[in-house]
Amino acid sequence: MEKVRWGILSTAAIGLNKVIPAMQRGEHCDMVAIASRDLARAKSAADKLGIRKAYGSYEELLSDAEIEAIYNPLPNHLHVPWSLKALDAGKHVLCEKPIGLSSAEGQRLVEASRRHPRLKLTEAFMYRHHPQWRKTRSILRGGGVGTLHTIQAFFSYYNDDAANIRNQADLGGGGLMDIGCYPISCSRFLFEREPTRVCAFADFDPRLKTDRLTSAILDFETGTSTFTCSTQLASYQRMNIFGTSGRIELEIPFNAPPDRPSRIWHQTGVKTEEIAFPVCDQYGIQGDRFSLAVRNGRPVETPIEDAVANMRVIEAVLESHRTGRWAAVLVTGP
Repeated sequence: MEKVRWGILSTAAIGLNKVIPAMQRGEHCDMVAIASRDLARAKSAADKLGIRKAYGSYEELLSDAEIEAIYNPLPNHLHVPWSLKALDAGKHVLCEKPIGLSSAEGQRLVEASRRHPRLKLTEAFMYRHHPQWRKTRSILRGGGVGTLHTIQAFFSYYNDDAANIRNQADLGGGGLMDIGCYPISCSRFLFEREPTRVCAFADFDPRLKTDRLTSAILDFETGTSTFTCSTQLASYQRMNIFGTSGRIELEIPFNAPPDRPSRIWHQTGVKTEEIAFPVCDQYGIQGDRFSLAVRNGRPVETPIEDAVANMRVIEAVLESHRTGRWAAVLVTGP
């Protein structure tokens, strides 16, 4: 099967250090070109990664007829505008999370995908492609914890650099948008439904104006999910899933390491089984699965509507913090 020919919009660190190398090691991705608004920067990245073409503008890359699919790791406020331009240029799009600055903005991509039904479009929540998450959901669906009732998640790191894009409020920075979106997405993935309401508290950095600590409860009616995310705490992540007769714990749920095995623990009664997964790179798996959807003409595993639904929960979390009350999660529109 011919590899899908990819172009990358920007020289963002996540692309250069994680996603692009992983996709290059995959079976179905040919990383053809990279673009930056600074041609020298694009050429430097292309030389470092062994990419054949470098462009000094995103428009030039989108006009390259050889490129079939676009990976968009631009800052949050540019996700929707450039993904729309890529779709209009006839390119398939894998766009980094969160999909945009609001659910309304994300809805523009839903509408664009309907105008371009041949093109594939999805949000790059790479964690869903790791075998540990496939196994976790399989255990849940098989009744391995009894009835799922609650999920607890924690995700943190320390970064108070005002120059870092993650700390620039007007560009979509803050802990909830950067990492809080993960436990929200995971909880929806495991409950396989949308929460109806949320209750949340956030602490905002007075200098940066971004949320540096956010805690929330998501009400799924049949159970709850609680999480805390922070951009100014010691680096840590963990997830625990509790049912009436069992429990699953994920050691590194979100940034699963690409250079050593990952582990989860499945407890039933007094017995706990450790399940180890061979070394793999979830970014590479993500790229290959997207490329296969392109080549085989099949739907992507996670439709773009899911990204909008996730944004609606993020918005409800912020609304609950503002009002000090439970906030309803709006139902995704048609």
